[in-house]
Amino acid sequence: MALKTPSTFLSPLFLPKQYTLSIFNPVSLNIYRKPTPLSCKSTHSHSPSQLPLSDTKLLSSEPEGTGAASPTRGDRFLERQQADEAAKLLIKEIKKTKKKTKKVLKVNTATACCYGCGAPLQTSEVDAPGFVDMDTYELKKKHHQLRTILCGRCRLLSHGHMITAVGGNGGYSGGKQFVSADELREKLFHLRYEKALIVKLVDIVDFNGSFLSRVRDLAGANPIILVVTKVDLLPKGTDFNCVGDWVVEAITKKKLNVLSVHLTSSKSLVGIAGVASEIQKEKKGRDVYILGSANVGKSAFISALLKMMAQRDPAAAAAQKYKPIQSAVPGTTLGPIQIDPFLGGGKLYDTPGVHLHHRQAAVVHSEDLPILAPQSRLRGQSFPGCQVSSKNGMVGKFNSDGLNGFSIFWGGLVRIDVLKVLPETCLTFYGPKKLPIHAVPTHEADEFYKKELGVLLTPPTGKDRAGEWRGLETVQQLQINFEDAERPASDVAISGLGWITIEPRRESLGISESNFSETTKQLDIVVHVPKPVEIFVRPSIPVGKAGAEWYQYRELTEKEEEIRPKWYF
Repeated sequence: MALKTPSTFLSPLFLPKQYTLSIFNPVSLNIYRKPTPLSCKSTHSHSPSQLPLSDTKLLSSEPEGTGAASPTRGDRFLERQQADEAAKLLIKEIKKTKKKTKKVLKVNTATACCYGCGAPLQTSEVDAPGFVDMDTYELKKKHHQLRTILCGRCRLLSHGHMITAVGGNGGYSGGKQFVSADELREKLFHLRYEKALIVKLVDIVDFNGSFLSRVRDLAGANPIILVVTKVDLLPKGTDFNCVGDWVVEAITKKKLNVLSVHLTSSKSLVGIAGVASEIQKEKKGRDVYILGSANVGKSAFISALLKMMAQRDPAAAAAQKYKPIQSAVPGTTLGPIQIDPFLGGGKLYDTPGVHLHHRQAAVVHSEDLPILAPQSRLRGQSFPGCQVSSKNGMVGKFNSDGLNGFSIFWGGLVRIDVLKVLPETCLTFYGPKKLPIHAVPTHEADEFYKKELGVLLTPPTGKDRAGEWRGLETVQQLQINFEDAERPASDVAISGLGWITIEPRRESLGISESNFSETTKQLDIVVHVPKPVEIFVRPSIPVGKAGAEWYQYRELTEKEEEIRPKWYF
């Protein structure tokens, strides 16, 4: 068979009908082939990510043709390569789409919320959070100013009204309740999946009770800046070098990703500048979330932070106008509140407080909540050193055996029975001044509590609330060991209230030694609290002038020095 010349292939006689040219010009000839659409097809019900490339097929609306029009092996190879590449691109796009759908939205920006509490705005239920009258809502909506609305509940809270909105498992039994504590906590679960900077707040007066023991469930692996609030309430003469070291020692045992520790006061702005500087340094374009337990002072801290940042950042100055509402009622914030204080990107979020069922605030009536919040500098009340109450009135002072055989009531919320201590042992109570303290002989304690509950022993306040009170159902016996009788043995911290420092020996009491020898290294007491309030036994916090004298700094290894977070004041 003779070989065909190039002119034979270029002849119109050998072209398919659809490619026949009216005027043949061999020089300017461009053979046109209709584009072939590509698609991927699988005969099995695999997920897109599992599509085998071998199953892809090349589909054409036109026949492949014969003779000169038939595709060569090179054409078929190129077409298979193009089909494979198309399949790879399709799989990649599907994976991206699936990844995006799994991401949890941080804040529902489609719904307008009250800037004071974060509750969605609504016009139907007058008593519920987020209520705004219809005329105001329509006017603000018309002018695109819904973010400037303060709901009716927030207006009442700002004027001192006590309106609780959270109930159950850490919420409150009194007041109007619109949401559960568990629902509020669910609003924070997305944080563990976000790349964010966490600013975690802890109340120094209730350090253990407000710490959020399961903070990793919320923060995930995100870095944490630990802010210790209300340090201005510590007793006069406190050495903050000792307190800062004590806090770092406490958090080191928890193995959290803490970048630094800051001792602050939102009222006096102490330490706030250091936090603002640390946030700007570590933010790196990420969003910043303020996290903490209910009533730890998040809204007050944000107000102080914005005030400090406004001196240099005009965005923070503008954000001050619509800052979260501050209230003595735990659970003021009911949803994430977005704030835009950064010029360089990233947002600041005030989050709902985590309501903890083991704090005293969860068991008292809403109107008794202000009693639990210290308003001024703490002053320890020590026993012995005061008179003793009884069912018949005041009966002198403690005897030569010290506290042994006595029961001490801290309001109607705590009872401590002293079983066996040294005659010189002293108990010092640090907590709200409005909480009265009374001591009675242990054999009279039950009758005294029953008679004076709601009267001398408050909260609960009033006989009506005392009748509904379930009593001090949790009873825990503590055996406290000590090595040095001249230093405090430990603190007994009551969640949501304060702490009691136990000193084995205080020479200033002037009580002679009698029944116990120098070898006695154990103190036995029994603590009664409401159920489910928790009791923590911890190393004593060094407060007051005496704290700096007895506190001992621990010697650190080089490795500990490197990984140990620094503290600032």
